[in-house]
Amino acid sequence: MLSLKNSLKVLKKTNALLEGHFILSSGLHSAQYVQCAKLLSQPKISSKFVQSLATKIKKEIKRVDIILSPAMGGIIIGYEIGRILGKETIFCERVKKKFKLRRGFAIKKKSRVLIVEDVITTGKSSLECVKLIKNYNAKLVGFACLIDRSDEKKFKKKIISQIKLKIPTFKRNNLPEKLKKINITKPGSRFLK
Repeated sequence: MLSLKNSLKVLKKTNALLEGHFILSSGLHSAQYVQCAKLLSQPKISSKFVQSLATKIKKEIKRVDIILSPAMGGIIIGYEIGRILGKETIFCERVKKKFKLRRGFAIKKKSRVLIVEDVITTGKSSLECVKLIKNYNAKLVGFACLIDRSDEKKFKKKIISQIKLKIPTFKRNNLPEKLKKINITKPGSRFLK
């Protein structure tokens, strides 16, 4: 498994850990942003990262029937984890601002579902996936992600991650002076039209 130090090296080497002033999909502001798409665009480099996460998942969760990822950020990592674990992998998409299964995807009743994401910060997408799992009368077995930036108190199940980062976030009306002086970037896919 990759250590924290080596994981940070990989993030920096692939330009996946960005510095600046970012508005996250939650609306919160941050001085750092993890762009997992940059990491995953380098398969040779990211494969060790993903393999390490898969090893952690195998140790923590005894049985998974299906992997569910939220579009857009979770699709690649969900697929890779599913490939390594030999499990079916599906994804949900926003339709009128709510996650839905499309493309003929379904979750069988009583299936044991693992939610896999690239980054978990506020947990909004992951928690929306939980509602979807409940609608199919299936069971959530846990959460997994490459980067965990979350406040884990929101989650009833443990988050398995390759790396846990403590990156402060701020509301717009409570920005540090240093952050106010930096031009804002809105990364991620939720703001795309």
